[in-house]
Amino acid sequence: MKKILITILLFSVFALNSKAQDNVSLTMQYQRMMEKVISRIPEVANSTSNKIMDFAKSLIGTRYRYASSNPEIGFDCSGFVSYVYKQFGFNGARSSADFAKKGKAIKLADAKVGDILVFTGSNARVRRPGHVGIVYSKDEEGNIKFIHSSSGKAKGVTITELEGYYKNRFLKAVTVME
Repeated sequence: MKKILITILLFSVFALNSKAQDNVSLTMQYQRMMEKVISRIPEVANSTSNKIMDFAKSLIGTRYRYASSNPEIGFDCSGFVSYVYKQFGFNGARSSADFAKKGKAIKLADAKVGDILVFTGSNARVRRPGHVGIVYSKDEEGNIKFIHSSSGKAKGVTITELEGYYKNRFLKAVTVME
């Protein structure tokens, strides 16, 4: 039944889009259409990255605690990221420097929900890892929000836009998901 519904939805979206987008190649039309269809299928929408975000979001408000990866007493930034990923079978990184070395480096423009962002410490001129967070969302314009444990004014797990202060401190993005 789901296959029939998806097929009908696929053809109807294609028919509506093809007239309105004569200048766009059929391949691009098909790709956009498939993205819309897939986003409406609960089994696909509930991917690992969404599960990671749901779990990470459940920790919002957990207080900041230096050198801790224990939700009972609080998290530092890498303790938070380490704790979240450990729940999904990823072990081996505990510090921001460890996260910078783990996984596969990717361009920021290619970062997806669930990928890890590595930043400098509070002094952006010292270009070595000192903070990490997880990509929480990315809109169509490429604007990113990330979830992290902040020692700043938020004093704990929070969601922040990647702009200004954090954009200046950005070092690299890595993916640890297959």
